[in-house]
Amino acid sequence: MSESVLNLPKSYLSGAAPKRRWLQLLIGIVCMAMIANLQYGWTLFVNPLDQKYHWGKAAIQTAFFIFVLTETWLVPIEGYLVDRFGPKLVVMSGGLLVGLAWIINAFADTLPMLYLAAAIGGVGAGAVYGTCIGNALKWFPDRRGFAAGVTAAGFGMGSALTIIPISGVIKSLGYEAAFLYFGIGQGFVVLVLSFFLKAPQGGQVSGGSKLVQSKINFTWREMIKSPVFWVMYVMFVLMAAGGLIATAQLAPIAKDFKIQDIPVTILGLTLPVLTFALSLDRVFNGLTRPFFGWISDHIGRENTMFIAFGMEALGIVLLSKFGQDPFWFVILSGLVFFGWGEIYSLFPSTCGDTFGSKYATTNAGLLYTAKGTASALVPLSSMLVAASGSWHVVFSLAAGMNALAAVMAILVLKPMRARMQSAHSLPFHDVAPAVEPVHGSVSLAQDERIDALTQA
Repeated sequence: MSESVLNLPKSYLSGAAPKRRWLQLLIGIVCMAMIANLQYGWTLFVNPLDQKYHWGKAAIQTAFFIFVLTETWLVPIEGYLVDRFGPKLVVMSGGLLVGLAWIINAFADTLPMLYLAAAIGGVGAGAVYGTCIGNALKWFPDRRGFAAGVTAAGFGMGSALTIIPISGVIKSLGYEAAFLYFGIGQGFVVLVLSFFLKAPQGGQVSGGSKLVQSKINFTWREMIKSPVFWVMYVMFVLMAAGGLIATAQLAPIAKDFKIQDIPVTILGLTLPVLTFALSLDRVFNGLTRPFFGWISDHIGRENTMFIAFGMEALGIVLLSKFGQDPFWFVILSGLVFFGWGEIYSLFPSTCGDTFGSKYATTNAGLLYTAKGTASALVPLSSMLVAASGSWHVVFSLAAGMNALAAVMAILVLKPMRARMQSAHSLPFHDVAPAVEPVHGSVSLAQDERIDALTQA
């Protein structure tokens, strides 16, 4: 038995504080639900803003681009602050910022004010998102896939609870009131919950994972030197871009197929095609995150990636072939979303397994910037449609990107991670995830890091 095992506290080996970590998970889910409207509820405000100020939808949607940019690319910095100072202060600041952003939106009468609010909201949402995902990875090293998935589902499905109330307030009191009231409410909930967020200390988490995990806690500087990280980054970009190309263009696709307003009946519910598809897709986009995360905890990350990414590629191909039928458009778009949303649970959990728990928030945040990189590729789909006059080229590109990521999971990532972890990892119940292992000297720990990076 290694020296690191002999020096572990007894509370760790017995799996102490199981209730505390489930409370932390619940807090993270609620916080994620409170920031979901900043992304998924934005579409409700575009038309009212344009009707009042006539800025043009393109100019208004620039605010959304700014939000996504700041929400994505600043997560590593926010993650660094979490790993250094703890989750409480970062989420507290995030709650204040997301509330302030929508308050500014309520009074914004110029585009620069709208853009400023978008930037503030992006920073706040990124702070909450990155912290809650990172905290889940730390508290649940034995169930990382499920914990990250159910936390991400809070963001993916959180707006479903408030879309109808927000729409009602917009219709009855105006979009300004909706921004103001929900901005204050959402920010306040996050602010209050931030006081209860805590990172696990050595000896507070339960073990028992079936998966092999790193016994070394890599810093972000060490992580980016690893080829494994960059393989995951490329795969994340491929999946995020492929999925975004298919999903972000859903409304234009339905319009071009001339089926958007055709009523469809499924399980006794009748709705227009596009409305039905968007509603079903949002649910599937949330459910897939904990589902495939849980699957990956049992059969392995790469095996799950191959299944889910392959399903996404197949769904896009079938949507391209049969999507002009209203019924199949709804069903197959749901399949596409179900095969796509799990990237927000599989990649963070794989990152935590590979590079350790101590700096998981920073490291997962760096990997998350792949979403921002992928979003820059989405406008290319519109250019391809304009050049080819057909969506089939776009569908083929998106499916190909997803298929490539699926193959890379098995043929590239899996053997690389196996080589990296074989000499430098132990099953989770043999090591302490939140503390550096005891090797007898600092130089030996550094040597093992270097070896792990080069052997991949």
